[in-house]
Amino acid sequence: MSELLVPWWAQQLTLCGWPLVSDPRLALDAVQAHSRLQSLGVGGRDEFAWRLWESGGDARSPSFARLAALELLALGSAANWIRSPFTDAWLAMLARGIVAQAPTLKAWLQSLAPLNDPALDAAGRELLARERQQRGASWSALRHRLKSTDSPAPQNAAGFDSPPSWSADLWPDGLWRARAAMAPVLAWPVDIPLDEQRQYRTLLREQDDVGGREELMTLLFWLAGQGHRYGWDLDAVRMSRQRPEAQLEWLSGLNDQHDYGRVLLAFLADAEPLEWAAWDWFRLIDQAYLGHCAGWLTTQEAERFASHGIDLLQQRYADWEAAARAYQRGRSLFEGRDLRPVFDEEWGGLLSADTSPWAVPLADTLEEGLRESSREFVRQYREDPGCWVLSVASIRDPDLVHRRSLGEPLGPERVQEAERYLEEVLGLRREEGTAGLARFWMPAQAHHLNQLAADSRHTATRRSPLVASRRLAVCADHAATITMAEKYAFYLVMASDSGRYSTVEIEALAQSLCDVLSRFYRDAESLLSAWQVWETVLSEDETPEEVSLADDIAWHRRDPGSPFHWLTPSRSLTWLEPGVRPTLTRFTAISLAGPLNEALWQAPQPLAPQDREALGDWVEHQYALQGAAGLVDFLDFLAEAGDRQDYQINYAPYTLNRTRLEAEIAILESGACAEEDRVHLMRLKHVRDNACHCNDQDMTAWDIAQLVDLALAGRQLDWLAEDRLAHYLDAAMRLAERHYSNWRDYAEGLYSGFGFFMDDTPERDAFLQRFREALTAWLEAEPLLAGAWASLDFPGSPMTHWTSLHVDILPGGPSLLH
Repeated sequence: MSELLVPWWAQQLTLCGWPLVSDPRLALDAVQAHSRLQSLGVGGRDEFAWRLWESGGDARSPSFARLAALELLALGSAANWIRSPFTDAWLAMLARGIVAQAPTLKAWLQSLAPLNDPALDAAGRELLARERQQRGASWSALRHRLKSTDSPAPQNAAGFDSPPSWSADLWPDGLWRARAAMAPVLAWPVDIPLDEQRQYRTLLREQDDVGGREELMTLLFWLAGQGHRYGWDLDAVRMSRQRPEAQLEWLSGLNDQHDYGRVLLAFLADAEPLEWAAWDWFRLIDQAYLGHCAGWLTTQEAERFASHGIDLLQQRYADWEAAARAYQRGRSLFEGRDLRPVFDEEWGGLLSADTSPWAVPLADTLEEGLRESSREFVRQYREDPGCWVLSVASIRDPDLVHRRSLGEPLGPERVQEAERYLEEVLGLRREEGTAGLARFWMPAQAHHLNQLAADSRHTATRRSPLVASRRLAVCADHAATITMAEKYAFYLVMASDSGRYSTVEIEALAQSLCDVLSRFYRDAESLLSAWQVWETVLSEDETPEEVSLADDIAWHRRDPGSPFHWLTPSRSLTWLEPGVRPTLTRFTAISLAGPLNEALWQAPQPLAPQDREALGDWVEHQYALQGAAGLVDFLDFLAEAGDRQDYQINYAPYTLNRTRLEAEIAILESGACAEEDRVHLMRLKHVRDNACHCNDQDMTAWDIAQLVDLALAGRQLDWLAEDRLAHYLDAAMRLAERHYSNWRDYAEGLYSGFGFFMDDTPERDAFLQRFREALTAWLEAEPLLAGAWASLDFPGSPMTHWTSLHVDILPGGPSLLH
C-alpha cells in the first residue's frame, strides 16, 4: 500500500506549495517543520493532534480540511510528533476519505476550486497533466486498492455497526486514549528535546504550581486519592440534607467560591447525578503525560500513573460518555459555570466519530498486565507503616493526604503548630518522651464499646434498661479499636511534626499502630466500615459544634482511589501495641473511682514535673497531704477504716435515739461553733434529715472511690510504685466485693457518702445534682464514654455480660472466659 500512497501523498502536497518529492516525510528537517507548524498556529504536540484529528473529520468543508490534514501529517512526521505505523494509518484514512468523496482527480480538484488560489489551481493542472501522461500515482489505482482493503464493519453485541477496524490503528494502543479528554496522544513513547521539556515544565508550573518531580508526584497521588472531588462530594452530601434556607445561607458564606456553590446547588435542584470524580482522574492521566514530557517521570512511571487513572475510571464508569459527563460536571464546579448545555458540542466528536481515540470502549483500554503493575506501584508507594498513620489521621485533617511520609521536611510554621498542639491541647510535655503518648492508647475504651455492643445484640429486641444498648445493636459486628486508634494516629502525626522525637521512635510507633490495625481488621474496607458505624453512634453524644466524621469515612469507603484501599497490611509475626493493655481485673479496679474524676481508660503513669506539681497542689488542697509518706498513710487509713468508720462510731448511733440527736443539735446551735463543731453539727443534721439516704446506705463506696482515685494520683505523682498501686487497687476490689453485689448499689453508696461528707455550701444542691447525673451516666453509658460501669461485671459478682465477637478486648483473669 505504501508504494502507492506515499507518492500520491507527495503529489497532493504540491497543491499546498510543496515541491514534488519521493517521500514528504523527508522533505523538511525538524527545524523547518517546527517553523512551518508555528506559522500555521500549531505550537505543540497537543495542538497538532487536535488539528490533525479535527481536519481529518471536518464534515463542513471536507476537501479543504483533508488537504490541510495531509500537510499537517507531513509536518508532524518531520517534527517527530507522529511516527510509523500511525503516520501510515492516518495517511490511509485521509486517502480513503478523499477518494470516497472524489472518485477522480478532477473531481477532487473541482472540490478545491472555491479556494480561488491561483497557485493551487496551477499545481492542480500539473497533476492532471501528469495523470494523463501516466506519471506518478494513479488516482484510479489508489481508489481500487483502498476499496480492496476495506471490509464490512462488524456488529457489536447490541447489533449496531462497530467502528471500522482501521480506526483503531490511528492512535497508540491502550491507556493514552483516555487523555483525549484534554488532548489526543499520537506518539508514545516520546523523545522530548531539552528545549521542549522546558516548555512543559513552564506549563506545569503555571497550571498547577508544580516546580519539580517531588511536587509532581505529590499532585498525581493527590489527584488519584482525593482531588477536588473530596470537598465537592462532602459539600453535596451535606447540602442535600439541608432546607433551601440553609443552602442559601451556606452559599452566602462562600465569598470567592460563590460561583462554585451556585453551580453545586443547581445540580442538587436539578437532581443531577452528584458524580464528578472523572475530573480528577482524567487530569491524573494528563499530568502523568505532561510530567513525562517535562522529563520528571520515566516512561514506566508515566504509564503506571496513567494506568492507575484508567483503572479508577473503569471502576466507576460504564463507558466514555458517563466519564465525560462526570468530567463536565467537575469542570463546571471548578470553573464556577454550568457547562452542561454545551456537552454535546464539546464532546460529540470524541464520543461518536469513527476516528475518535474513544472509538475503542473504555473497558478495553487497559491491559491486565498494566493494571496489575500499576496497582502494585501504588501499593508500594503506600507500604510504609507511616502511610497507615497519615491515612487514618487524614480523616481529621484532610490536608495530610498530600504527605508522602511522616519524616518529610516541614516548614517552621507547621513544626510550631504541632508543638503548640502537644503542649497546650494534649498536655504532652517534652520531658515525657514518646512514652507519654502511651496514655492516648486506650484499649479499655475499645473493650467498653465492644462489650456494650455485644450486650446490645441480645437486648435490642426487648426493652433494655440501657438507652445506649438500644443504639448499639448495629455496632455488634464491628471491632471498636479504630474509634480510639484514629485519635492516636492524629496525635502521632503531631508528635512527629513537632520534631521532638527521633525518627526511630516515631517509626516504631507507626509500625506498632499498623500491626495492631492489621490484626483487628482484615482489610481497609472492614476498618472503614467499623469506623463509620461507630462514628455514627458516637457522634450522637458530641456537642453541636463538633462535626461528625461519618461523611468523610463514607467517602473513603466509596472512592476507589482513597489511600485506604491501597494500604499494605502488616504481616509481622510479632507485634507490640503502642501502649499497655490492662487486664480486665485491673481496669475494673480503676473504674471503682467512678465519677470523682474523668473516666480513666488506661493505666496511670508518672506525669511530667510541671503536671506533677499541679496535681500535688490539688492533693494538698483537697486532703492536706504532702509527699509520698502522707499519701501512703492516708491510703492505708481509707483501706482499713476510712470515713465509714467515722460514720459508724460518731453518727450511726443517733439513728437509734432521735431525742438525743435533736438535743445534740440544739446544744451546738445555741452557741458559737469552732470549725470542728460546725462540721459535726452539719453531719448531725444530715443524719436527722437522712440526707442522700445516708442512714440507709452502706457508704463504704465513698472510701473505695477515694482510695482508688488517690492511688491513681499517687502513681501519676510518682509517689507510688507500680506494685504499691496494685496493692491498693486489690484492696479496693476486696472491699467492693465484700460490701456490694452490683454497680447500682455501689453507686447509691457512693452518692450517699459524697453527700454526707460534703461541706454545706450555697452550691451543694447543684453539686449533688451533677454528681447524681454523673453516676447515672456511668451506670447507663449515656453518653457512651461517660464511664465504664455499664460494660463491667461488678467485683465478685457472677458474669452478666455477653461474650464479645472481637479480639480487641481486655484479657480476663485465669478463671474468667472472655
